Amino acid sequence: MYSVVFKGKGDMVSEDRPKPTVIDSKDAVVKVTLTSICSSDLHILEGHVPRARNGIVIGHEAVGIVESVGSDVSKFKRGDRVTINVETFCNDCFYCERGFVNNCTDVNGGWALGCRIDGCQAEYVRVPYADNCLNHIPDGVTDRQALFTGDILSTGYWAADISRIQEGDVVAIIGAGPTGLCSAICARLYGPSKIVMIDVIGSRLEFAKEHGIGDIHLNPNDVDVESYIRDINGRGADVVMEVAGGKDTFQTAWRIARPNATVCVVALYNEPQSIPLPDMYGKNLTFITGGVDASKCDEILKHISSGDIDTEPLITHTFPLKEWKKGYELFSSRADGVIKVALEP
Repeated sequence: MYSVVFKGKGDMVSEDRPKPTVIDSKDAVVKVTLTSICSSDLHILEGHVPRARNGIVIGHEAVGIVESVGSDVSKFKRGDRVTINVETFCNDCFYCERGFVNNCTDVNGGWALGCRIDGCQAEYVRVPYADNCLNHIPDGVTDRQALFTGDILSTGYWAADISRIQEGDVVAIIGAGPTGLCSAICARLYGPSKIVMIDVIGSRLEFAKEHGIGDIHLNPNDVDVESYIRDINGRGADVVMEVAGGKDTFQTAWRIARPNATVCVVALYNEPQSIPLPDMYGKNLTFITGGVDASKCDEILKHISSGDIDTEPLITHTFPLKEWKKGYELFSSRADGVIKVALEP
């Protein structure tokens, strides 16, 4: 089968790989019908994910059709349309029982697909713990509508949930890239009075504005963000989601938060960040950090089916899988107004 393979830092190639088979009784093999390129794939290619294994098929965000299942898979059968979770998890360990599936202690637990085991940028993928890590796509929901369920949409949904958003809050989101947009879409479910999108890339702010994502759109190169947000309610943001992971974005996050606010760090940084406790003394901030616990995909799919969540517009470019190089070049360059790139096997 045609596959995109990570060979080492800065090196990715296409290879003809054997079609995967069921290895464990809890496995499923899924025929990939649509997959995507994620910022995490770029992090792997750039060498910023040390746990990524050379020689793995890359990719962890996809939808498809079940091809075969192991004898202990009870929720899925051949022919079912499914989303694939970014995380594979046993559902039995200490962390899984508490919903912290990112910290699953199984050997293939947490983020494994496209990082430590073969992933989704291929014609087929083997999914461990299929009953936990696949979700049925409802009738009437297209592949494009469901594509982001298992990764960036789960991240946005998780971030909105743990950020403790209250009705009427001012929510500031730093980063209007794909995950920031998903975070804003999910934050809207909680009834905030204002969602403020912040980014230094004007085209991303224009995209958000055009698609009704967020209420206020600020470029720090053009406006004093801290003063602007304080003037909205006289206090500052009630909730801040830091999704950008830029050089100074963590510092911006705590500065624009009001006293006793929540700052949710969603971003994956390439270098350590410092917490200047003397400077923030008295603000009594609550910081929430971590990798996504993608355990609520069924809830997300219900929201998609009802029309409460629509992320299809984020797919700005689509390429055949065999043209993945064009997709990666475009996505990494941030040219042509790209938000997300989909690949069709």
